[in-house]
Amino acid sequence: MNTNDQQHPASHPASPESGDAPEKRSNGSGWFILLFFIIGFIGSVLSGWLLFPNMLYSEKEQPIDFNHELHMGVVYEGCQSCHYFRSDGSFSGIPDLYSCSGCHQFVQGTDPEEEKFVNEYVLPNKEVPWLVYSKQPDCVFFSHAAHVKGAGMDCKTCHGDIGHSTHSRPYQENRLTGYSRDIWGYNIARLGEAKHGMRMKMNDCADCHEKETGHKGYCFQCHQ
Repeated sequence: MNTNDQQHPASHPASPESGDAPEKRSNGSGWFILLFFIIGFIGSVLSGWLLFPNMLYSEKEQPIDFNHELHMGVVYEGCQSCHYFRSDGSFSGIPDLYSCSGCHQFVQGTDPEEEKFVNEYVLPNKEVPWLVYSKQPDCVFFSHAAHVKGAGMDCKTCHGDIGHSTHSRPYQENRLTGYSRDIWGYNIARLGEAKHGMRMKMNDCADCHEKETGHKGYCFQCHQ
């Protein structure tokens, strides 16, 4: 054994005290932290993707569970039998109590929803507080006449096939904006086909206008 071996025993590369072991432990800790971060990130994304919509939207039931299909079977002009255009061209929207009372002044059958409608709204002469799925902000003007009469669009293009629905689906309201979920769409990333008709944000309208007319339209056409 020479003098250098006695003075530097820890410098041998194969020795466990040479300094390599702490470096390996450090690398191992680094990979563990990275793996932990990736698992946590994926878990957070998946949790947010599944839970965030439920946290963002509150759910309300309509005051009356309305059967569109039943009514479509007894009217003669389809949607326009109840959702008609007035003589001045304006759109009536959801029928008011007066319009419904023409047929439902008294309970005609055994449907508990009709009985509820007559007893709680018709007899006390109280308007039904319907929750409007497609309600837009007050600053937005939408002309049904321009779209239905002018462009010949079918109601279900925007509202979906609601005419064949037998129950009123829950109304989902954005807790932050107060708008219906139908405006944004039911896919939080707005991917794929829209659910319950067309999504109704400004860009959705602009995209449709550009596709059908070659122009997105002007601000004053929709904004008051």
